[in-house]
Parts: sequence; C-alpha cells; structure tokens
Amino acid sequence: MTDPVGKLPSELDQLPDRDPEETAEWAASLDAVTKAAGPHRAAYLMRRSLQHAEGAGLALPKLLETDYVNTIPTAAEPAFDGDLEMESRITAWNRWNAAAMVTRGARYGVGGHIATFASAAWLYETGFNHFFRGKEGDGSGDQLYIQGHASPGIYARAFLDGRLSEQQLDNFRQEAGGEGLPSYPHPRRLPWLWEFPTVSMGLGPLSAIYQARFNRYLANRNIKDTAGSHVWAFLGDGEMDEPESTAALALASREQLDNLTFVINCNLQRLDGPVRANFRVVQELEAQFRGAGWNVVKTLWGNAWDELFQLDTTGALLRRLREVPDAQFQTYATRDVAYIREHFFGAEPALAELAKLLTDAKIAECFYTSRGGHEARKVYAAYKAAVEHKGAPTVILAQTVKGYTLGKGFESKNANHQMKKLSIDEFKGMRELLGLPIPDSAFADGLVPYGHPGADSPEVRYLQERRAALGGPAPARRVHAVALPQPEERAFKALYKGSGKQEMATTMAFVRLVKDLMRDKETGKRWVPIVPDEARTFGMESLFPSAGIYSPLGQTYDPVDRDQLMYYKEAKDGQILNEGITEAGAMADFIAAATSYATHGETMIPFYIFYSMFGWQRTGDQMWQLADQLGKGFIVGATAGRTTLTGEGLQHADGHSHLIAATNPASLNYDPAFAYEVAVIVKDGLRRMYGPDAEDVFYYLTVYNEPKPQPAMPEGVEEGIVKGLYRFKEGTPATADAPRLQLLASGTAIHWALEAQELLAADWGVTADVWSATSWGELRRDALAADEALLRGEVQVPYVTQALAGAPGPVLAVSDWMRQVPDQISQWVEQDWSSLGTDGFGLSDTRDAARRHFGVDAPSIVVASLAQLAKRGEVPASAVKEARERYGL
Repeated sequence: MTDPVGKLPSELDQLPDRDPEETAEWAASLDAVTKAAGPHRAAYLMRRSLQHAEGAGLALPKLLETDYVNTIPTAAEPAFDGDLEMESRITAWNRWNAAAMVTRGARYGVGGHIATFASAAWLYETGFNHFFRGKEGDGSGDQLYIQGHASPGIYARAFLDGRLSEQQLDNFRQEAGGEGLPSYPHPRRLPWLWEFPTVSMGLGPLSAIYQARFNRYLANRNIKDTAGSHVWAFLGDGEMDEPESTAALALASREQLDNLTFVINCNLQRLDGPVRANFRVVQELEAQFRGAGWNVVKTLWGNAWDELFQLDTTGALLRRLREVPDAQFQTYATRDVAYIREHFFGAEPALAELAKLLTDAKIAECFYTSRGGHEARKVYAAYKAAVEHKGAPTVILAQTVKGYTLGKGFESKNANHQMKKLSIDEFKGMRELLGLPIPDSAFADGLVPYGHPGADSPEVRYLQERRAALGGPAPARRVHAVALPQPEERAFKALYKGSGKQEMATTMAFVRLVKDLMRDKETGKRWVPIVPDEARTFGMESLFPSAGIYSPLGQTYDPVDRDQLMYYKEAKDGQILNEGITEAGAMADFIAAATSYATHGETMIPFYIFYSMFGWQRTGDQMWQLADQLGKGFIVGATAGRTTLTGEGLQHADGHSHLIAATNPASLNYDPAFAYEVAVIVKDGLRRMYGPDAEDVFYYLTVYNEPKPQPAMPEGVEEGIVKGLYRFKEGTPATADAPRLQLLASGTAIHWALEAQELLAADWGVTADVWSATSWGELRRDALAADEALLRGEVQVPYVTQALAGAPGPVLAVSDWMRQVPDQISQWVEQDWSSLGTDGFGLSDTRDAARRHFGVDAPSIVVASLAQLAKRGEVPASAVKEARERYGL
C-alpha cells in the first residue's frame, strides 16, 4: 500500500500493527465523521477521545492546547468560602487607594504604575482572603512573589489593615527621609513587609521555582517541615518573554513541585503594546506549560459568557475565539458594540445568527468587563484546584483587562503602563463604578483623597479576621535569630600551617576547608554546597560519597562508577545541589538558601562555586537580587583570573569580575593568594554573617586552579588579611642607599611579584617589599568611609594609607585582573602609583605565554619597576631598555 503524497514518516510506522484491519476501520470512521459533520466535529471528537484516554490513565501524549475556555466550568465551581459582597467592598477600597497613591505622587514627578494592579486586584485579594498563609501560624507560611508593578495595590491593602499610614502612602517612591515606601518589592528597603524582590522581570518566576524546590530540600534533609508552605508567583504575560521566566519549568515538573503555583495575569499587554499582537499568548503559554509537565488551569471568561457558550450549538464561537489574535481582542474592549457585531460576530453566518440573540448590553458586558480574572468565584475555583492538585506544579492563566475600573481613558490602552495619574473627574467616575462613599467635598483641595472605612469598620474587621485565620498579615517578612556557633578551630588550622613542599591550588584549599567545616557537629549540616555541574573541575568529587547529591527520588539506578571511592552518589537527603549546566538555576538555589534564615527561620550557609567568568558576568542581576533580599553566604569564583585557566580562551578568561562585584554594596570581595588567607577570610565571614551581630552582606572569593606550595601563616597578619592588605615579604637591601619600591599583588599574581622581587635584587640591586592585597574592594570601601567621615568633620585615615605610610619608593600594583581593579585605591596611596593588569580579551595559551602577552609576568614587573624608579631618577633610564633586552620583552 502506497503512503499518501506528502505524508511524513511517524514513530508509529516503526511499531508493529497487530490488527491493520481494525486500524483502518478507525481511520475510516474519522473520515466518515469529517465528511458527514465537517472537520470541526471530527476535531472535537478526537480531542474528547484524547481527553478521555488521559483520564483513564492510558499512556498517551497530553494535549498541549485546549479550547479557549475556562478549565473549570461554572457548574463545577466549588462553593465560595466567604462574603463576596464584603470582599468586593474591600477590593474597591484597595483599588481606589492604589490609584490615589500613585496620582498624588505624580505631584512630585515620582511616577508609579496604576494599570497592573487594576487588572490583577482580584487575583491578589482572593489569595489574601482565602489562601495565602501567614507567618504567625504553624510552619513558615506561604512565600509570595508579588508582581513588581502591582506594589501600589499591596501598599493599599496594608493601609486598609492598619500596617501603613497616609503619610507613608504619600511618601511612595520618596525614601530619602527614611519614612518612604520603595517603588517595588525591595526587602532591603522595607524589610518587615517585602520578602522577595521581583521587579527585575524573569527573576521572580525562576526564583519561585527554586524556592519551592529548596523548601523540599529542607524537608528531605530533616531541617524544617515545610509541608505547610506554598509558593505563589504572580507574573505578567509579557514577563514570560524573559528567558529566565521559563528556564526551569521542566525542573519544577520533574521534581513534582505541587507546592508551587504560577498565577499569570494575562491582560494581553506588555509595557508598550500587545504581548502577542498577531497570536494568542494564553494558548502559547498553555502549550508551553503543558509540554513541560505542569497542571494548567485557564480562567478566561466571566459568568456573562456562560450564555454565549450555551447558545453556541455549532462551535462557531469557540472557533472564532481560537482564531482572533490578542491585539484584535484588545481592540474590541475599546470599540462600540456595533464594531464588535461586525468584526467579531460577522466572521461567519452561525456567529451572526448567535449575535441576533444577544442584547447590546450583554455584548458590552462580555467584551468590556467579563473576564475570569475579575471574578472572585472563578479565581477562588482556580486557586482551590491549584492547591489541591498533587504531583505537579500548577499555572493559572487568568485573563484580565489592563487598567480595569480606571475608566475608558485607561482600560486596554497601549500607553496605560506609562500613565501615572487620573484626573479628578476620572476619580469621580471610578467612585461611582466602585460604589465608594467619598463625597465631592473630599476633593476640595484639588487632591484625590485616600479612602478608609474606619479602623473598626466591618470591612477592616473582616479583612483582619480572614488574615488571622490564615496565620497573620501577608505579605510579611520575619527576621529570626541568625547566630550560629562558631565552628571548631581545627579546620582552619589545617590551612594555617601551609602545605610544605606539596603543591595545592587555592580552589582546592577552599574545598578542603569547607569539607572539614561540613563535619562540624553543630553547623556542618547547615552548609549548602552548590555547583552548576563540573564539581570535579573544582575538586569537589570527594564530597559526593560523604555529603551526597540532593535528589528527591534518591538514586534509582546503579551508578557507572559505583566501584570507585568517589562515586556519583545521589540521595533524597543529599547535601550538595549539583544543578547541571545552569548558573542562573544555581544562583537561584543560592538565594533561597542564603535567605532561609528569614523565610524559614533556619540559618543555612550556602557556598556557590563556579567558573569565575560565568558568575557576575552571566548572573549579575541575580547578585543584586541577592543583595536586595539580604542574603548571606559565600560566592566563589573558581579558576579565576585571565591567565590562570590555560587553553580555554576568550570566553573563559575572567579579568573583570571584581570590577562588577565592586558595584554591589552588599558584596565583600576578596582575592586571596594563599590557603591560610582563604581560611582567615572564611572564618571572618562566618563571624560577620552568622555571628551575634550578623550583617546583611555576602562574600565573593576568587580562587585559582594553579597548584603552588602553600606557606604557613606568618604571625600577626589576620587583621591585614581581613582589611585587605599586609606586607608578606620584606626585601633585604643590598646597600643602605639601594633603590626601593613596594609591590602590591593579589591572588596568584603574588607569585610573579615574589619572583620579580628576587630578580630586582639579584640583577639590578633594587629592593622590593611584597604585599599581599587580599581585597582591593575592602580597601576602597574603608577609604570611602573615611572620606564620608571627613564631610562630617571627623578625621579618619584610610587603612591603606596607614598601612603604606612611610613605605619607601613608588608603589606598583599587579594582579591577574584589569588594571581598574587595583586602581580603585590609587587616590588614597601617598606614594607614586602605577599598576599592571590583564586588560583586553583573554586568549588560549600556556600560563607563561599568556602572562608575557599581557605584560604581568615577573620580568614585566621588573621592567615596570625600573621604569618607575627611573622616572624618579633612582636608576639610570638605560636600565629599562637593558632589562627589556635581557628578558626578551
């Protein structure tokens, strides 16, 4: 039998057909239905058959797209557990105050966004009244990732329940005086209210997934029972364009995170226009989430549409809804009924006949206001279905109108994201629509008033009673005691004594230290090692058998390397988070662990180790998210530097991460040269982040993969290591009047400086003191603080100035970083200053060749030193040329 022309091969062609005649009969039946009842009827029967098969548990691929209707029909909605009239009044007050706050702020030009919350008000209110668990009940409560642009509505609710005052609302986006409200969810700016920063779009959904996963991690490791915590992420349909928004969908379904719900506000608009002008974003998202294994609940149409669907006996209405692009549907919401009759219902005769049965008022209600996301009963039904669904995360696709209730000047307008205020007349129209008792006299001063029914009103009592039953106010952030006992000194002492003749890279020194700290009886279980694959690159395979790699399924296979000592061991209570090739996912892990002290009242000590090039450069926005969320822990840029990672080339050679890190005020950045410096820094970091006076900071350490003999720690250098600079090796003058200079080096560059010290003495009679600059950034931070004190009339001398005071000769700084890294401190050094660095793109070659290329190897340091001394007249100018020739530069 010949295949039809154009028929593509299928996987079914490879399977044996035990009854070809029966198969042919099924195909013939489908052909008959198509011929007799049309293709639409045939397609309907096929979809119902697949749906029935899925419900019967048959192993068939799932439908990726369903009809453009609500997943939960009106008849199947559960009873509403609340007073809908009361909740409508509460929502009306919150809508009003959100718009009033932004409009009043427009007097000062501070702006704000009104339209997002206007569309999503019921999505939040239904959750606050019925589902979101607070932190004063059992467990940790729910974690709420609020859509950033909806923050005015959250402030309005906090005002209604007495947590914010009118003065604070009037200080929206005016924080300098200390009494203002941040523009968006910023925990660092309002730490009692906001728990998660979300307005950097895409990071909220990514973090929500890893937060839900971390909740399970804590439970599986018997650290905290998180069964009562549910993660809710509120997102915009435009936000789903960000790659981070959908980057971890498969992880969420793979690990069956039914403690997670995405609520996507599908108002069909981005910041400047339609999300999918020529397509349908709801259907696209449904297919994307279903394909990733999520449970999808569509909440698209309000009750007004029920009559239309009941009248649609031919399926014409469903077909039309499937084909109308989003931009056109947005247009319907702004045009008159005659336009809708012509352009929507006039598409085919069956629809035109249906429209004859509808009044203009019914059509207007359906196309202007009746959306599933604007009706509490439908949102309630969707949320209840989400929290009751087991075995997979849920996404709720709720259709709304952007700018809903703000009037025709706002609703569905492309520009409404940038519209910052309503006129007094528009507010009066909104008042009538919402039924609020605000008299005209309240507008006498030309300002829109805030509205409040009274602290003892039925609305406020109802709101507070609902929240009390759910475990207290939300959103809310609770800071618990962070302090952990300091680990035993033994682990640090192992690095203090050095490695003798044995060579060890500082990457290995760090891993060895943490491995020992993870054995500590008091705090060992609180370490969270995180790596985005390549754990073996960083020497972490020794942790596999002892700590285990976290997997909620445990290890369901026999590992290929089971007969080896350091085999790949997965365990349900595994401690290591080995994320695969996703720095963004690993960073989201880190944020969840670094803030667990507040989210769950469980202090964890995460360390995240990665190729340094792929940290700040790739996930720098998440580092800011971490800072905003007041996270603590150790971020470790391994295989650091531009010349240390041989052979990997331009995109692996990091010469600039310390520059990027220096822009983050919460990041304490260190570039240690020796193993004992790593130990001192980590020990001090544990004190500063987890001691009795815990600070809201995190550490960035760069460590190297270049094995070197590790010296023992000299006496009395701890303070210098922590502050950023100490003299490691003083030069011995050959004569009393020998020229002298100071060599400052960080990280692996100290070895080039030490070699240069010897060459300068042996070949040129020049004495050099070698200093270890463990942190250019901390030296600068201290100096900036001294400058700030000076403006207050206080005299403080920067530490770097003190440390180098009186040191003879010029200063030459060298590192495996761009020159801007050490140049951060030049203005506070009283000596003549110069620097060497690895500016430019990286390249593949041996370490020696790369260092010669960038001019940072020992001979290059010698030539640069002589040049500085010649400029001062302390060596002949000819010495520079002679040195270049001698060393072949």
